[in-house]
Amino acid sequence: MNIMNEIPLIELKNVSRVFLAGQVETHALENVDLAVRRGEYLCISGPSGCGKTTLLSILGLLDQPTEGAHLFKGRPVENLCAEELAHVRNREIGFVFQNFNLLPNLSAKENVELPLAYRGMPAAERRRRVEEALARVDMAHRGDHFPSQLSGGQQQRVAVARALAGNPSILLCDEPTGNLDSTSGEAVMALLCKLHEEGATVCMVTHDERFLRYAERIVHLFDGRIVPGPVA
Repeated sequence: MNIMNEIPLIELKNVSRVFLAGQVETHALENVDLAVRRGEYLCISGPSGCGKTTLLSILGLLDQPTEGAHLFKGRPVENLCAEELAHVRNREIGFVFQNFNLLPNLSAKENVELPLAYRGMPAAERRRRVEEALARVDMAHRGDHFPSQLSGGQQQRVAVARALAGNPSILLCDEPTGNLDSTSGEAVMALLCKLHEEGATVCMVTHDERFLRYAERIVHLFDGRIVPGPVA
């Protein structure tokens, strides 16, 4: 089947997101149409405050549109209850955040294992997946180390392993190099590129133009709208 004829993994149709603070309305997103297809590497780019993180939150089912349609694997998600949304997030979506979000009192292995435990997955299967995920990001040798014993780049690799361990349909990466030095940032980007080459679907938010070259497709966002190209 031609990839362009496949049902998109995620599809947004005429999506808007409005935040209310008293009498003030903030239009974070306006009339966004976006399809993310299985196996692609998509980058969402734009200046700070343009709506990138809001868009990623909607793609990851952490937030819902004020208006418009949101489909995941062709299924409308706006009517899913909180438990159903959590189920899809846990099994279908791998998140990689700017701040790593590793629990300091857990080892690297335990941080990667935790989301699998929430699924009720048997211990032997959890251990196998943790070992495989850490090996994929070249961190198997640091599995017993705690976050405070790891560099920023190593912590982000563990965070990527945590996202991979659940075999998600998509990796959503929110400024994954934002807290890293340039060398560590390039290493994490090379890792995401390698994972994509192995078949992972990657959707990344960034305001750093240096990393746009890794993506197959770039979506430019400005003032909550998708625009044809970057805005100075």
